Amino acid sequence: MSTDADRLQELFRALGDATRRTILDLLAQHGPMTVTRLADHFPHLVRSGISKHLMELRRLQLVHDNKRGRERYYRINAETISQLLRPWVAKYEKYWDDRLHNLKQAAEEQANTKKEDRP
Repeated sequence: MSTDADRLQELFRALGDATRRTILDLLAQHGPMTVTRLADHFPHLVRSGISKHLMELRRLQLVHDNKRGRERYYRINAETISQLLRPWVAKYEKYWDDRLHNLKQAAEEQANTKKEDRP
């Protein structure tokens, strides 16, 4: 059984591929899509290439698929993505908060300087 660290490593490896990131972006933006609809966004790839990327995303449980008639619809598995990324991102949020605080402070200082410079 793989650990969360192993799964996170696999997630980053999968997201290292621009096509897979774009597939996830398209699913996030448009909701469930078929391989055919996804392939329309990748004119340089054949449908089987998109299917291979989807197989990897499905293996990592980043997407789910539902078969409806002859079509298979893919959708994001937000729970898995959140479960893996939330703890990792949380370690770095303090840096974002510090930077936002510094930015706010700099903006306020600049606004106060401009007020003092006015006649």
